[in-house]
Amino acid sequence: MNAAFFTLYADLAREGPGEPADVAWAARVAGIAPDARICDAGSGSGGDVPALLEAAPLGHVTAVDKHGPFIDRLLARHGADARVTAYRGDMARLKGPFDFIWCAGASYFLGLRKALGLWRPALAPGGAVAFSAPCWFTDAPSDAARAFWGDFEDTMSAADIAAEARAAGYEVLDTRPLADTAWQAFYGPLSARIDALRGGATPDLRAVLDMEAAQIAAWRAVRRETGYLLCVVRPA
Repeated sequence: MNAAFFTLYADLAREGPGEPADVAWAARVAGIAPDARICDAGSGSGGDVPALLEAAPLGHVTAVDKHGPFIDRLLARHGADARVTAYRGDMARLKGPFDFIWCAGASYFLGLRKALGLWRPALAPGGAVAFSAPCWFTDAPSDAARAFWGDFEDTMSAADIAAEARAAGYEVLDTRPLADTAWQAFYGPLSARIDALRGGATPDLRAVLDMEAAQIAAWRAVRRETGYLLCVVRPA
C-alpha cells in the first residue's frame, strides 16, 4: 500500500466492507466455542476484532497483517486486551492451531484454493474457516459490474467458489452475500474521509481519492450484480 492509500485509510475503522453481524453469523455456522482460538488473517487495523472477541469472549484472537502500520493501529486499539495478539506477518504462513480462521476480503490475494490449502495445517481438529470472496450474483454480469473489480480477474459465481473450496478439501457449511449495510459501514466513513482530504491534496493523493470515489459510485450501480460472498467451510 503506497503512502497516498495509507493517508486515506489511516483514520478509518476498517479497510473493507463488513459488519459485526457477519462475524456473528459465521461464528454460529462454524459452531465455535466461547474459548475458541481465532486467527484474523489479513486483519488490517482490526475492524473485526471486537466482533470476534464477542463471538468467543473466553477465547483469543491472533491478528496477522503484512502492513506494519495497520498492526500498529490495531495494537493501539486492542493491545491492552490480553485476549488479543497481533503481529506483522504473512497470512500464508499461519502457525496455529486455531479453531477458527477469519479472513475478510483478503483470501484472494493468495488465491482461494491456495489460501485454504495453506491454512488447513493451522486448523485445530474440527476447526473452520470463514472468508469473503468476490462473487457474481448474476449469470450475465454487465460490463460495469466487471469493471468494478478492475484488474482482478478471479471473481467467481457462488457455485465456482464452492467448487474451489471442495477442491481444497473442504466442505461448505453455508454462504451468504454481504449485505448493503456491510458495504455502507465501509463506504460511508470512506466517503467522509475523501471529502475531508480533498483540500490541499497532493496530485498522488488526489488520484487515489478520485479512484476511490469512483469505486464507491460504481458499487452503488452494480451492487445487485456483484459483491462479496461470505463463506464458512471446514476440512472434509
